[in-house]
Amino acid sequence: MPEAQHIAVLMGGWSSERAVSLRSGAACADALEKLGYRVTRLDVGRDAAARLAETAPDVCFNALHGRYGEDGCIQGLLETMGLPYTHSGVLASALAMHKERAKAVLAAGGVPVAESRVLSRAEAARAHAMPPPYVIKPPTEGSSVGVYIVREDQRHPPQELTSAEWIFGEEVMVERYIAGRELTCAVMGEEALGVIEIRPAEGLAFYDYDAKYAPGGSIHVLPAPLKPNVYQLVQKLSLAAHRALGCRGVSRSDFRFDDRPEGTGELICLEVNTQPGMTSTSLVPELAAYSGRSFGELVRWIVEDASCNR
Repeated sequence: MPEAQHIAVLMGGWSSERAVSLRSGAACADALEKLGYRVTRLDVGRDAAARLAETAPDVCFNALHGRYGEDGCIQGLLETMGLPYTHSGVLASALAMHKERAKAVLAAGGVPVAESRVLSRAEAARAHAMPPPYVIKPPTEGSSVGVYIVREDQRHPPQELTSAEWIFGEEVMVERYIAGRELTCAVMGEEALGVIEIRPAEGLAFYDYDAKYAPGGSIHVLPAPLKPNVYQLVQKLSLAAHRALGCRGVSRSDFRFDDRPEGTGELICLEVNTQPGMTSTSLVPELAAYSGRSFGELVRWIVEDASCNR
């Protein structure tokens, strides 16, 4: 009997999404062990190269989220070391992680995006950078950390931007607020999976960090209650976004759909996630299950898709 393939599950890291990454990594490592793989769990630090050289895995399962794990940095290291890895490569990861630059590529690929601009947080705090309502967010963070919605009745931008405790960099992105419904769709290889509508639990203003990861923080409606042409358009645009950025493996695209009676009817892509969460409350495992794939089957597919030169 051949020796089981050795998988290093990369998790943790030191980004603002460390806690979620640890949960994603643990879930994937548990599933891989049940499938019969030999698994090493690596809580990634700045000594990652030395630890990977010592571990010498056959494949790296990238369960890192946020900066350094999702923005092309770890991907570049793995390319240099010649270690096959999961999810997207260097360029797609770096592009997708920078929301403003990703938008330029998405728009060129025919994917509708919201008007936005990047400016210093001091400038964003001084006066409204665009007429409210709008959203302020760090351009290179995920999981809705550091996000503020500026409502129409707010006279001033959020002053939290000037706080000494702000840890999300000196630049922020100011983006037109899109009212309506929150939708998401995953792409697996060249297949667009189903579409989920996400509704924050009562008492939460929007689909923020708590809504994403706290049990009961949000309600997932699958399949999303949409007209067939809109449902199919979300799938089509998700696949277009995946291709435009050059993503590999699994990605997930998030949208807003303004179908209010007084709304614009627009369907806008907010961002593409190249390292979607794999926790018990995560969307991609739910979408995979809806398509008939168990969590184990999803994880196995991701591992079998791993390569270099992604």
